[in-house]
Amino acid sequence: MIYYDVTVPISESMPVWPGDPPVQIERVSSTARGDELNLSRLHFGSHTGTHVDAPFHFIEQGLTVDRLPPDTLIGPAFVAPLEELDRTSIEAQDLASLALPAGLGRLLLKTRNSGFWQQRDSRFHSDFVHLSPSAARWVVEHGIRLLGIDYLSVEASDVSEPAVHTILLGAGTVLIEGLDLSGVPAGACQLMCLPLKIEGGDGAPARVVIGRD
Repeated sequence: MIYYDVTVPISESMPVWPGDPPVQIERVSSTARGDELNLSRLHFGSHTGTHVDAPFHFIEQGLTVDRLPPDTLIGPAFVAPLEELDRTSIEAQDLASLALPAGLGRLLLKTRNSGFWQQRDSRFHSDFVHLSPSAARWVVEHGIRLLGIDYLSVEASDVSEPAVHTILLGAGTVLIEGLDLSGVPAGACQLMCLPLKIEGGDGAPARVVIGRD
């Protein structure tokens, strides 16, 4: 099996969602300065880089990140090829046209967003590909319990109401945002997603790996 690490490294130069805390990594103890060991203090939001949205992020009674079942976060998945989409909004018909495997429980959307991570800059790209409410309803109606996308949100940055998040998280669908799928072929795969186990957390950064035979 070939393994692809689709996690974006956390760094002070990475983009964050507008209004979220910037990444700060402070070396509080350093062997280069003569200290006994290296030790860092980390400061960033719970939705930094490659991260998981737990239902509690928008749904008061939803599961928190520490209560997410491992069998949702780990298992068979499908990387859907949407790089050629000529608009920023993924609609229900786009997903319906993918001929996805029957009984699919985990879907990862590979779009042109992944190219943003290859630029290695700190600029937030507001023109990222995202889901429409119709696509979110399609995901729920087809029993997909985990959805991943390759930028910082499944939802457009300029919406007045978070309909996509509310539809998905309200149905208990777990979200992985901020994936870098640029090097991963489309098709069936094995997903391993391990978010930090933050008690009562609305979300958490995660290390995400995809395996392909």
